[in-house]
Amino acid sequence: MDLVGAMLKILQGPNLWNVLPDLMMFMLPLWTAVLFGVLVGWVWRPRWANSAINNLSTTCLPPKNYSSIDIVSSIPSFNSLKSQLPSCLFPFSDGSPEVSSSEPASVSFSDTSSSKLDTERKNFVGEGELEHLSKLVEEKDGGPSWIGMMEKSTSNMSYQAWKREPEIGPPQYRSRSVYEDTTPELMRDFFWDDEFRLKWDDMLIEAETLEECQDNGTMVVKWVRKFPFFCSDREYIIGRRIWDSEKTYYCVTKGVQYPSVPRRTKPRRVDLYYSSWIIRAVESRKGDGQMSACEVLLFHHEDMGIPWEIAKLGVRQGMWGAVKKIDRGLRWYQKHVSSGAPLSHCGYMAHINSKVSQAHLRYLNNNTTNDSSQEIERCEELVNDEKPSGKNLGKILVVGGAIALACSVDRGLLTKAVIFGVARRFAKMGRRL
Repeated sequence: MDLVGAMLKILQGPNLWNVLPDLMMFMLPLWTAVLFGVLVGWVWRPRWANSAINNLSTTCLPPKNYSSIDIVSSIPSFNSLKSQLPSCLFPFSDGSPEVSSSEPASVSFSDTSSSKLDTERKNFVGEGELEHLSKLVEEKDGGPSWIGMMEKSTSNMSYQAWKREPEIGPPQYRSRSVYEDTTPELMRDFFWDDEFRLKWDDMLIEAETLEECQDNGTMVVKWVRKFPFFCSDREYIIGRRIWDSEKTYYCVTKGVQYPSVPRRTKPRRVDLYYSSWIIRAVESRKGDGQMSACEVLLFHHEDMGIPWEIAKLGVRQGMWGAVKKIDRGLRWYQKHVSSGAPLSHCGYMAHINSKVSQAHLRYLNNNTTNDSSQEIERCEELVNDEKPSGKNLGKILVVGGAIALACSVDRGLLTKAVIFGVARRFAKMGRRL
C-alpha cells in the first residue's frame, strides 16, 4: 500500500512537467532492479549459453535418430539439452512426437532367426560396453580425474564416492562399496532381481521385461521411477548384460533406443542413462584373512531432464541415504534367499553370463581407442542439433529479471502478488518437468 500511495501522490501534481521528474525518480529503482536481474541471469547462465548466443538466428533442428546398434563402444546417446530447462520455455516440437498409448506386451528374443537384425538385437549391450567399463575400472578411459566426495561406513559395510564433470554431458559418479558377509553371486542376483527390487526400492514403481536373450543373458527392461512432487515420473528403457571373468562380474546397464515402446508425455523418457559396476570378492575387514566380503565398484550418470546443478545438489544430499537403503535391501534379500524362496525370473537371468578371460580384458584395456574423445564428439553433435534459440534464452532472462525485481522493490502486497504469479508459472513448469 505504501508503494501505491506514493504513486498516487506523484500523479496528483499540478502539471506534467512537475510530475515527470518525480515519476522518473520513482521508476529509477524499478529499472535498476530489472537490469540487475538481467545481469544476474546472464552471469548465472548455463554452459550452452555461449554457443547459443552466437547462433541467435538459428532454430532448433529435429534430433537425429541414433540406433542403439551404432552405440557399442561408449556411453548411450546423449539426451536433448532442451530437457535441461522447463519444457514451457521451449514451445517447439521434439521431432519425435510423444503419444499416450497402452504399453505393448512383454516379448522375448527370437533365438531361431539368423537374420542380421535379430543378431544385432541380441547385442543391445555388446563388447564395446565391456571395454568401456573395464577401462573405467582401471582408470584408462581418458576422462577427467575423479574428485573425492564422501567416505562413510557402518558396522557391516563401507562406502567411498567420487565425481567428475566432463566437458560435455552430466556429472559422472564413481563409488566403492564393500559389504561384509556376502558373496559376489548373491550381490549379482540382488541387483538384477527387479521383482524383489520393487519391495525395497520405494523409488521404483514399475519394472517390466521387454526382451531377453537366453544365449548371453542380455535383457531389455522398462523401469518407471518416482520423482519428487514437482516433477513427473521418469521412464527408462534399459539394456543390460553380465560378463563373468573368473568370478568377477562385469554388469552393464545403459539406456537404449527401443521404438516398440513409444514415448509418452508422462512419464518422461530418460535417454542418457549409464549405470554399470563390477562385483568381486575381497578380504573382510574383520582381519581373519577370509574373502568373505564383496566389493562393488559402480559408475553412474544420467540426464534426468533437470538442471545439472540441482541434480548435483540432490545427489550429494541423498547419496548416503540411498546407500544405506541398498544395504538394508541386501540384508533382506539374504534372508529371502536363505528361507528357500524360489528364484525370480530376473534372478534366473542373472545366472546367464558371458564368459571372458582376464587376458582378453587386458587386451581391451590396452586398446588405444580413446573412449572419452568419442563421447565428447558424439555429445557435441547432439548439442549442435538441439541448441536452444535466442528467443528461449530471452525468456529465461525475463523471468530472472522479474524475480529479482519482485524481491528488491517492495515487501508489501505488490511483491507478494508478483512472487505468487511467478510461483504459479513455475508450478506449471514443474508439472511438465
